[in-house]
Amino acid sequence: MEPRLLLVAAVLALATALGLLWRARSGRFAAARAGASLSARDLGAPLGAEATFVQLSAEVCASCRSTAVALGALVAERPGLVHVEVDAAERMDLVRRFGVLRTPTVLLLDADGAVRGRLTGGTSRTQALTALAHVAGGR
Repeated sequence: MEPRLLLVAAVLALATALGLLWRARSGRFAAARAGASLSARDLGAPLGAEATFVQLSAEVCASCRSTAVALGALVAERPGLVHVEVDAAERMDLVRRFGVLRTPTVLLLDADGAVRGRLTGGTSRTQALTALAHVAGGR
């Protein structure tokens, strides 16, 4: 095989592997370390009696819109939940504080405002419910 063809094949294989890894990590719940919290005052919105989804979004992010729709529908069905969408560009303090590297990043708070975990990348209803189960199981 010609060396250029091998190089193209290697680049395509690497790009495919990275794309699959990126997709597999999207929306996966990761538990947070103890200690971080946000208050209603920090967010400018009330916290949910059960949990609060704090979504850090960007204006040009397609996954942010689909995540907002999924979380909005879930919140509409469960009265103890709240969804707060925050423009990451306007809240760089939160971006830095929580090490946000991509949007959407959703912080999941318990009823007291303690950050219990995060979902990074596009998040589906199923993934949000799985994250809520972690919060409910930790009480």
